[in-house]
Amino acid sequence: MKTNKTSLFHQSSKLPSGQGSGYTLIELIIVIAIIGTLAAIAVPVYYVYIEKARIAKACADIRTIEKEIIGSQGDDTDDLPDSLADIGRWDFPDPWGNPYQYANHDNIPPGDRRKYKSTVPLNTDFDLYSMGPNGITAAPVTTPAGYDDIIRAGDGQYIGPASEY
Repeated sequence: MKTNKTSLFHQSSKLPSGQGSGYTLIELIIVIAIIGTLAAIAVPVYYVYIEKARIAKACADIRTIEKEIIGSQGDDTDDLPDSLADIGRWDFPDPWGNPYQYANHDNIPPGDRRKYKSTVPLNTDFDLYSMGPNGITAAPVTTPAGYDDIIRAGDGQYIGPASEY
């Protein structure tokens, strides 16, 4: 008697009547719990990565704008532009959608300049910064409103978060 191997396979793989070939409720709950746990770990890491990328973009933008401001000084004058509109950057948003802030120190009194800890000016030539994720700022960058700003300080020696200055 000759036996067909495929017919034996099909006969042995048949389930008893009344049993389905699906997953049990417990198996589905376990899989959903595992996926939820992985998502709970991955989502915060993703948002931290996105925020770091935005900060890096703001730093690069500030460095670029700084070069344009310094480059706008001609041979016949050492005057800095009065606003970002003078160099064509009036509508250039930071990564959070807010406009970059600029102040030529020739146009503002020393008491109104941005400071570190209420006394030390951040720059002697001009201020250039992003208001950061919260979109608000304050003159001393050590206050809660200015702490998340991305700043240019030390006349361009430092560009980065105010919290790390």
